[in-house]
Amino acid sequence: MSVYKMICLDIDGTLLNSKHKITQPVKDSIQKVVTEKNIPIILVSARMPKGIIFLQKELGIAFPIISYSGALILDKKQNILHQEILPSTDVQSIYAAAKKLQAHLSIYKEDTWYIEKNDVWSRQESDITGIRPEIQPFAKLLTQWNSQKTGPNKLLCMAAPEIIQTLKNSLAAKSITSYCSKPTYLEIVPSSASKTNAIKYLANIGSIATKEIMTIGDNYNDIDMLESAGLGIAMGNAPDAVKIHAAAITASNDNDGVAAAIEKYCLR
Repeated sequence: MSVYKMICLDIDGTLLNSKHKITQPVKDSIQKVVTEKNIPIILVSARMPKGIIFLQKELGIAFPIISYSGALILDKKQNILHQEILPSTDVQSIYAAAKKLQAHLSIYKEDTWYIEKNDVWSRQESDITGIRPEIQPFAKLLTQWNSQKTGPNKLLCMAAPEIIQTLKNSLAAKSITSYCSKPTYLEIVPSSASKTNAIKYLANIGSIATKEIMTIGDNYNDIDMLESAGLGIAMGNAPDAVKIHAAAITASNDNDGVAAAIEKYCLR
């Protein structure tokens, strides 16, 4: 019998292969562990809810999801359980810095993706996620949110690697966490948000102990959940700097690493 009562999966580079697809062996292993072992599969991602929910449907599962790297948690009926927002002053300063460097800025709040205009970066992201953004003047949007005492869950800056690195180096606010999900992508979320905190939130609801949680991820923003779980598993395609924080390594996302991990630790 499996000692794990919750499996938390990153999406890009983990659940999905390099073609952004879920392979049949991975689907089969997930459906098997859910139906035979009654273990919930929690998808944990920097993506917005729309970019996660369609994958749940493809897998045939219905569980809570963690989006924006922990800044937004939805229940299985897509109601908001918990969220963290970025302070308006930080959003304004990042907006100004991105504009000065001519970097693309996307703003995410709950299940809406906002841009000021379509460009090569927004079109690329739409192609990957299958989601269309809403075009809005940011100054008006931020003024409205400021008056409502609310704000976005995540910012995404996209540009050439050297511009992204310059922008990242310029961010010093203690209220934000920034990381590069790829050389051309800078993700910015509230410092109070993390995949681990969100996982703990759901574990508490389900009375699941830390030692009963298995996590699988491949990138730098997965390190905290790999270290804090009962069993943290890094994908074979993860950078070495991520792998050293995991208790185990599975195969790559192009070699059904998620299926191999589930089979080894939950189905045998």
